[in-house]
Amino acid sequence: MPSCRKRQARSPTRTGEAMNAPFPLTDEETVELGALNESVGFMLRMTQTRAYDQFFRDFAGTDVRPGEYTVLQVVGMNPGLKQGSLARTLNIKPAHMTKLVQRLVRAGYLKRTVPPEDRRSVRLALTQAGQAHVDRHHARFLSVHRAERIGLTDAENATLLALLKKLSFNEDPECP
Repeated sequence: MPSCRKRQARSPTRTGEAMNAPFPLTDEETVELGALNESVGFMLRMTQTRAYDQFFRDFAGTDVRPGEYTVLQVVGMNPGLKQGSLARTLNIKPAHMTKLVQRLVRAGYLKRTVPPEDRRSVRLALTQAGQAHVDRHHARFLSVHRAERIGLTDAENATLLALLKKLSFNEDPECP
């Protein structure tokens, strides 16, 4: 297993920091991360940026965004899902979910229904165009997820997913 002590610095031109950096890093420099190597949040963030980089490479030239595609995929598997339940499940703030749903409705991918028995809730379903959009990009979406696991055995991947699910769905911990 590779050491986590030091990480190669990203090229400052790639991160957009070159112009503002008083001492620009070069590609051969290493950066000490110290206690960040033991931070679950930091490591998740580093992993997320890597996954997003892969997603945007694979979906270059399309109108597909990770959050929107996730919403469409979940709604497709749960037709009639309440918008609030979707927001809670995906940890998306209600105001942000409302904007996201409005974009997907305008794009013709989602339809919103207000049930007569509960006028406060909104139910979501894919339109035919939404289902076609999900179907058209599903294989590419799966290839992104396969790329996320490069370097992991099947057993390591299963363990990682189990641990992430455990962390994601636990109650907020009480901190001393």
